[in-house]
Parts: sequence; C-alpha cells; structure tokens
Amino acid sequence: MKKTTIIVLSVILALIIGAVLLLQNVNFNRLGADEYYVQINKEGKKNEVTLDSGEKFVSYDYTLQAYNANGEEKTLSFMAMKELRKDAYLCVFVKEEKRVTSYQEVKVDELPDKAKEKLAIQQ
Repeated sequence: MKKTTIIVLSVILALIIGAVLLLQNVNFNRLGADEYYVQINKEGKKNEVTLDSGEKFVSYDYTLQAYNANGEEKTLSFMAMKELRKDAYLCVFVKEEKRVTSYQEVKVDELPDKAKEKLAIQQ
C-alpha cells in the first residue's frame, strides 16, 4: 500500500470511531436545552397501558413548578418510565418553551442558588 492510502484509511477509521463514541456518549435531547430544576414533592399519576399481546407498560406523569438558574418559574409536565424518588431534585432539560426532553437527578448542592431558594419555599 502507498503511504497516502494508509493515511487516508487511518483518517477514515478515526472519524468512524469518533462518530461511534459521540453517538454513544452524547444525549442529543440535552443539546441546546434550557435547564430547570424541580423537586419531586408529590406522587406521579400512574398510567398503565396493556398491548394486544398482554404486555403492560407503566409510566408516571408529573406536573411541577420548575426554576432556572435565575429563579424564573415555569410549570412543567413530563413523563417518567418509573416512579421518581420522593423529595429528589432533578435537572430538567426543556426545549421549545415547555417540552421536557430529558432529566437527571442532582444533589441539593448542585442546584443554582436562586433555584435552591425558590425550591426551599415548597418544602
């Protein structure tokens, strides 16, 4: 093989490996999303769906007051595939004003100060 062919193949291989790693490790639902913070202070509304095959799917709907890093409030509704832990704090990722695309549990010391102040009112 020529030296240039080896270099081209190496570059292509590196790009493929990089693309695979990117797809595995990046949550695209969080890219470009606004971050809001909520506390799970009530039970989610349980929804059960039974398919024709008899298989059951359970989800939980939540509607909560959320606050961004500036303390601005927004009411957000979202669905979880499991019942979320009571009193847990979540970072909720929001696109298009009110569409929740993802969430993750955070510790109280990870909350921005203004959001923490607002959430303390609900306790």
